[in-house]
Amino acid sequence: MSTLALIGCQWGDEGKGKVVDNFARKADVVVRFQGGNNAGHTLVVEGEQIILHLIPSGILQPEKLCIIANGVVIDPKVLCEEIDLLRSKGYFPDDRLLRISDRAHLILPYHRAIDLGSEKKKGKGKIGTTGRGIGPCYSDKSARVGIRFSDLTEPNTLKEKLRKVLEEKNLYLTRVLELDAIEPEPVIEEFLGYSEHLSQYCENTSLLLNQLIKEGKKVLFEGAQGTMLDLDHGTYPYVTSSNTVAGAVCVGAGIGPRLIDRIVGISKAYTTRVGGGPFPTELKDELGDKLRQQGGEYGATTGRPRRCGWLDLVQLKYAVRLNGLTDLVITKLDVLRGINPLKVCVGYRYKGELLKDFPARVEIVEELEPVYQEFSGWEEDISLAQKFSDLPSNAQDYLKMIQDYLEVPLMAISVGKEREQIILLKEPF
Repeated sequence: MSTLALIGCQWGDEGKGKVVDNFARKADVVVRFQGGNNAGHTLVVEGEQIILHLIPSGILQPEKLCIIANGVVIDPKVLCEEIDLLRSKGYFPDDRLLRISDRAHLILPYHRAIDLGSEKKKGKGKIGTTGRGIGPCYSDKSARVGIRFSDLTEPNTLKEKLRKVLEEKNLYLTRVLELDAIEPEPVIEEFLGYSEHLSQYCENTSLLLNQLIKEGKKVLFEGAQGTMLDLDHGTYPYVTSSNTVAGAVCVGAGIGPRLIDRIVGISKAYTTRVGGGPFPTELKDELGDKLRQQGGEYGATTGRPRRCGWLDLVQLKYAVRLNGLTDLVITKLDVLRGINPLKVCVGYRYKGELLKDFPARVEIVEELEPVYQEFSGWEEDISLAQKFSDLPSNAQDYLKMIQDYLEVPLMAISVGKEREQIILLKEPF
C-alpha cells in the first residue's frame, strides 16, 4: 500500500499531529488537504513542544516532501511565521521540501475582520469560531471572488484583484458590520512582500501528487479538525467551513478515489471539543476538570480550555461509516490513569426512544441522554509501554471493547506526549 489518509474521528484535537509525525517516518510525501490555520497540530520532540498550523507535520522528519494542497486556505503571514519558526529550530533546511498548490485560496485581512465582526454581531448565538478568517475565505471561494496562491506569482494581477475586492468588502465592513474600512495600499504592499517570499513554492500539486503516486511513492494525507466538525456531516452549524471526512482527500488534493489505499481514523480514549455546540457525553464536573488537567486539554491555536467527556462510541460508529475506516488509532490512553470506573456511551435516548445513529438536528443532540456502560480503570503508569501486552489488563480490555464495538482493527495506541510514546500494532505502509 502506498497511500494512507489520517482522519480525525471526533471534534478535532485527537492527536493527529503526533501520529502524522510518527507515520511520516515511513512515508515519502505528507499532504495537508483541507482547513486552515484554525487547526493546530501539537508535537513534542525531545521535550520541546512544536505547534504547526499549515505546514504538514511531516516537516519535522528529515527529507520528507510536504505539500499544502488546493483544499487548504492559507494565511500568508502565518505561513511565513511558521517557516521562520521551523528554521529557527533546525527544521526545513531545503525550500524544495515544501510545495503549495497554485489553486489554494488566500486569507486576507478582511476575512479576519469579517470573521470577528460577524461573531460579535451574533451575540449569544455565536458559533465559537477562532476568528482566523477561515469561514469568510471559504465563502469567497464559493462565491468565486477569492484570491488564490497562484495570484502571488503575478504581482500586477494581484494588485488589481486586491483593489477591486477591497472596494466591495469595505462596503460590507462599514455598512453591515459597522467596522472601520481597510485601506487598500498597506494590504497591497504586504501581499507583494508575500509574493516575493512565497512564489517559489507554487506548483500544480495535483499533477505532482498523481505522478508521485504513479511512481510508487508512499503518500500520507493529513487531515485537520475532525469528522464532527465537517461542514455537511458534523454538528451543524457548530462546525468548521470545510469537509473534514475522508472523501475530502480527493477534492482537496486533486486525486481520484481509487488512489487511496487505507483510511485510518484517530480518536482519543475519551472525548473533547472546543467552542460552542452540543456534546452528549460532556462532563461538567470535577471529573471533567481532571481530564482537562491530566490531558493538557487547551486549544493549540487559541489556548481555549477544551470541554471533556466520556468516550462516545455511537458518535465514533458514525465516523467509521462516514469515512470508511480501515484502521483505528487511539490516543491519550495514558490520561485515563487513576479514573475508576470508566464510562463509555453505547447508545442515546431521546424522549424515551433509543437512537442508533447520530441525529442531524443539534436541537435533538442537545437533549440526548447517553446510555453508558462501565469498565474498570487502572492505576499503573503506561507511558513506557512498548507493546500491547505491556498494558494493564483493564487497559487492554478497554481497547478490545472499542475495537469490537466499532468493528475496526487497531493500528496504534498513543501512551504519552513524546513522539516515541506510541505502540504500533501494524505498520502504516
